[in-house]
Amino acid sequence: MKILYICTHNRCRSILSEAITNHLSKGKILAKSAGSQPAGQVHPLSLMHLQQVGISTDYLACQSWHELENFAPDVVITVCDSAAKEPCPLWFGDAMRVHWSLADPSKCAGTHDEISQAFNSTIKEISSRVQQLLSLQDKWFDPQALQAALVKFGAS
Repeated sequence: MKILYICTHNRCRSILSEAITNHLSKGKILAKSAGSQPAGQVHPLSLMHLQQVGISTDYLACQSWHELENFAPDVVITVCDSAAKEPCPLWFGDAMRVHWSLADPSKCAGTHDEISQAFNSTIKEISSRVQQLLSLQDKWFDPQALQAALVKFGAS
């Protein structure tokens, strides 16, 4: 299965989702991320917090969804509310579209500990959703069951 995570700027939540999915799925899912208006670089705290939990960041890059036109995802998951409201490119084709609203830890203002807590909380939430998805491998080829489960995960 191929998943494309979309966030407007592709610098934090979508990057975290891509890295966590690829790490936890161990090749069962190929995840990529992109943005409709990419910021130009991955948020440094995204990289730092992923590395702290043992997730590789070597391949992560901030990129436009137009750069992934040939990726052909099975599922497109928007992870920020503004991206969920944007019209998706036609090349997404028949890909299933789901929204997982995630808090943006890069917008947390506070102490170092509060900011770290925000990143760790988002990482934990994404990890939980990906683990739930992995537990449903038998539904990956049943589009209606898969979409219902993905929507439910995003509402939790």
